[in-house]
Amino acid sequence: MTISINDNFPNQELRILIDGEMQNINSADYFSEKKIILVGVPGAFTPTCHLSHLPGYTENLQKFIDKGYSVTFISVNDPFVMKSWSEASNADGIDMVADGNCDLTSELGLTMDGSAFGLGNRCKRFAMIVDNGIIQSIDIEDPGAMDVSSAESQLAKI
Repeated sequence: MTISINDNFPNQELRILIDGEMQNINSADYFSEKKIILVGVPGAFTPTCHLSHLPGYTENLQKFIDKGYSVTFISVNDPFVMKSWSEASNADGIDMVADGNCDLTSELGLTMDGSAFGLGNRCKRFAMIVDNGIIQSIDIEDPGAMDVSSAESQLAKI
């Protein structure tokens, strides 16, 4: 079951890259008293994620900050891949959540089957606005699309 608007964000331990360092942080603590755009992608370094999705957020990061939001990306990858992706993409200021076992993605109800591409279970492409741990909106992309979860689309919502 997919998480819904006005639900509390699931309480889980996050493996998250913050300011270049991997940390374990409880999601309740991470989302507390913050406005966060959480962006889910199928995989770091995959063509659309790497060449289009993340760059839109890096280019517009200051606009999100000016509106009082931080940006966090999540992918079913290990923490080392997420760190390398952040570094290769000059994504300073964007936190990266490594969901290596697909636990959080599964709890959110946002898994997709990428087996046809040799990827196994992955995260659907989405953008979610979380305010103080409460889901304010969630925009899930149709397969192959990158419209409602783009930086521009999310900026227009806030």
